[in-house]
Amino acid sequence: MKGPKRPIHAVATWVRRQPPKIKVFLAVMSAMAALVFLQMVVHDHDNLFVAAEAVHALGISVLIYKLTKEKTCAGLSLKSQELTAMFLAVRLYCSFVMEYDIHTILDSATLVTTLWVIYMIRFKLKSSYMEDKDNFKIYFVLIPCAVLSLVIHPSTQHHILNRISWAFCVYLEAVSVLPQLRVMQNTKIVEPFTAHYVFALGVARFLSCAHWVLQVLETRGALLTALGFGLWPSMVLLSEIVQTFILADFCYYYVKSLVGGQLVLRLPSGVV
Repeated sequence: MKGPKRPIHAVATWVRRQPPKIKVFLAVMSAMAALVFLQMVVHDHDNLFVAAEAVHALGISVLIYKLTKEKTCAGLSLKSQELTAMFLAVRLYCSFVMEYDIHTILDSATLVTTLWVIYMIRFKLKSSYMEDKDNFKIYFVLIPCAVLSLVIHPSTQHHILNRISWAFCVYLEAVSVLPQLRVMQNTKIVEPFTAHYVFALGVARFLSCAHWVLQVLETRGALLTALGFGLWPSMVLLSEIVQTFILADFCYYYVKSLVGGQLVLRLPSGVV
């Protein structure tokens, strides 16, 4: 005879049985509740951005452990790492010519480690790279991001090239994880270290999104005005929200798997 289900399992089962519209509603409500909680406990919202960078660094540390100790890059998307390096490099350029601050230092460290991960996948651990699973066409994101940055970009006093570059890295960051999700979609089984890394990305992007949303609320929209006029301010906020919700589904199954004591994450059909 089966024992009673844990509360978390009962809730997960109930959520899984709900229609898509109810799931979306629950996700939005959960996000709003998390934002309210962060607003109450975090007084300086700039700390959320630093926390996002710290969580991202933690995720990369997991990757470094996987690549150096496990000697395998199976389950990792080289294309996602290359897109990440690309938007970081562009963002660093914008930081140096537009506004040099603590974020520039954090991005520099992240770029260096990302380039190291790319080097390991391309050369040292190439035999374990799942190239056939990493089949996302990156021009599907590069071309739209480039075109969108030409049309919608900041209206500041900086040089037009710098403004377009800034917009490009914002848009590219929002979708840079898509190749990694495709790899997981193709394999359906995600080993622990890769799952930890992608979950860290999800948490980092939620914290970054929360930083922007709370800043907008705190300034009563003045932050959006400071970014310029036209569609650009809205696109910045939308990009932050998009990159958060792209990983929301995976993070749900990650937590569910972790609570259930499963070391290997198995994704059902239709996820990511």
